[in-house]
Amino acid sequence: MKKPTLILLFILMLLGPLSSQDVRSKNETPLTLNQCIQKALQNNPLILSSYQQYEAALARVNQAKAFAQPSVNWDSDLQPRLFDFTGTGEWYFGLSQSIEFPGKRSLRGKIALKESKELMREIDQLELDITFQVKEAFYRLLLAQEKQKYAEENLSLSRDFLDKARLKYETGDTAQVEVLRAQVEASRAATNLRQAANEVRLAKAYLNYLMARRKYAPLNITGKLRKKPVSLDLEELKERAFNFRPELRRNQLAQERLDLQKKQAYMNYLPDFDLGVNRHKVMGEGEWWDVTLSFPIPLFFWQPAKGEVAEAQATLRSLNRENQHLENTISLEVEEAYMNAQSTENQILLFEDEILSQAEEVYQMFLFSYQEGEIEGIELIDARRTLLEARTSYADVLYNYGVALAALEKSIGTSLEGEQP
Repeated sequence: MKKPTLILLFILMLLGPLSSQDVRSKNETPLTLNQCIQKALQNNPLILSSYQQYEAALARVNQAKAFAQPSVNWDSDLQPRLFDFTGTGEWYFGLSQSIEFPGKRSLRGKIALKESKELMREIDQLELDITFQVKEAFYRLLLAQEKQKYAEENLSLSRDFLDKARLKYETGDTAQVEVLRAQVEASRAATNLRQAANEVRLAKAYLNYLMARRKYAPLNITGKLRKKPVSLDLEELKERAFNFRPELRRNQLAQERLDLQKKQAYMNYLPDFDLGVNRHKVMGEGEWWDVTLSFPIPLFFWQPAKGEVAEAQATLRSLNRENQHLENTISLEVEEAYMNAQSTENQILLFEDEILSQAEEVYQMFLFSYQEGEIEGIELIDARRTLLEARTSYADVLYNYGVALAALEKSIGTSLEGEQP
């Protein structure tokens, strides 16, 4: 068997056959970014668990508004002997009911409802985080597929270069070392392609994980790394963040809940009532109706002020401080994401206006010079590596821009106008 045939077989062994998962993946209906996000939000275990907690919180609203259970009372007095109910001289039978001061029960329900709405804002925050993770994973998969495409092109060029080098060697136009260099370059290109394919598989596995699918389930996506430039205004973005960020909305609900709890603490001064109605019979004398009304006297009036009221006031002050810190943090997050988006957008323009075209021109020039015998193969190899590095770096910048926009959306708590997934 000739040496070139052995080299070709070696390259094919490095590439390996397509796995059954790769074949199934090609038959899968491609998913868009929005579809991936929708699947993740519908199936992610953390989100599903949070919704169950929210349902539990809604159930607590009904519990908080529930009436106290009435009591049935029976009293047997003046028994001649213990448990001698037939000889009892006097008995009472009736009902008693605890009645809260008007407004207390409704107030408890409002507090519980605020707590459930706070939990919903936490779910909004979780969905925001999951959406960002899905976008990042989606762009990562697009990047891996782009690099795999470049690796495939590089392998094809390496094989073509190997064929040309071998032909020139057979005609005596070049030394054997050029063929050896071409063989090494083809082997390196095959290895790079294998690594790129592995990156694609790992990226698919992570995206499947976020969508609560089997890690290596077949997955095919459709989309582009290149995104249309978005008109951004920093101050407007900050304003939108203050309006839409779930953490700030949750803090606002918490403040409203604490105001209600403070009001509830003051209402503890107002008495509840116990109302009882009994049928009263005295043997040999007759039967009567008894009505009993009782309520506590707020003798120790300072206790609520030192307890529940003081706790609510201190928690409110703490929440106000926390809200100030949160606004500062959000402002920094928006500004950082904004600067990253602006920087990567400038890098994209630099690649598209200068670097890519120059790298392509240099490679074509070196390829022509090599074919004319003016330069050695090592120079052509360096020019092709430069072109490949320029293309992969451009793909990296496009990925960074997509992630930067996703981070900006996360920082403001809503989508950006003009962005096309």
